[in-house]
Amino acid sequence: MPRILIAGCGYVGSATADLFHARGWEVMGWTGSEKSAANFAAKPYPVRAVDISDPAVTVAAARDDYDVVLQCASSAGGAAAAYRRIYLDGARNLLAAFPAVTLVFTSSTSVYAQKSGETVDENSAAIPNHEKGQILRETEELVLGRDGIVARLAGIYGPRRSSMLTKFLSGEAVLDPDDAHIINQVHRDDIATALLLLCEHRAETKRQIFNIVDDQPMLRNDAYAWLSEHLARPIPPPGKMVTPRQRGESNKRVSNRRLRELGWEPRFSNLRAAMTKSILPSFGFGG
Repeated sequence: MPRILIAGCGYVGSATADLFHARGWEVMGWTGSEKSAANFAAKPYPVRAVDISDPAVTVAAARDDYDVVLQCASSAGGAAAAYRRIYLDGARNLLAAFPAVTLVFTSSTSVYAQKSGETVDENSAAIPNHEKGQILRETEELVLGRDGIVARLAGIYGPRRSSMLTKFLSGEAVLDPDDAHIINQVHRDDIATALLLLCEHRAETKRQIFNIVDDQPMLRNDAYAWLSEHLARPIPPPGKMVTPRQRGESNKRVSNRRLRELGWEPRFSNLRAAMTKSILPSFGFGG
């Protein structure tokens, strides 16, 4: 039975842990606090409170052998210092604690800084112009240099989580007539299946980068217009859209071809499918 340590049992990590357990893997979960660990008491696998940003704590907690370590701890949208502590320091500590184990690091498609709406893949330049992205790139290079795997996640949505839907329902959304911004997203559960595939094929995917994103990036204005029509609610008013700073000022279409060639197929191929089948029902709508 293969064994995996999931360092970061948050929104993505907990769903991923559930999937690995269901597929017959022996799972150990780490999370950042005792309070968070207590939330997993009913799970069929253990979850412990471990601060991966502390080298002494990480090494002391590394009592078992694993086939894979998955680093998917979140900075919770913190500042650059939090990115450095959770991602870069966390990767260093995990590599020190498990020097012979494959490390899979969940990064972000925000490292692509392209601005002209072009399609990017794993061979495209990834030279972020914001400090958070630069920290992610430094972490990626560290992991790849130690035979690890990098998974670049697009914007995450899923049950009870969609920043776009939340803004639409709260009245914060606007339609900017000058906005041609492309949104790249992926459903939480499709991230989990992609990570499982990468871990199952770790011998052939090591030292590689994979984009995890749905099949159809979409113009932000078109997404709001679709929500308006689908929910029979007023279209957002005109206004000036501000690009979220945490993902930089980029504007591109992210390709998932490399992951699909490995055999991955997302259950939710685009925003419309994810909204109707998963996200809207979780918000109390009929889908």
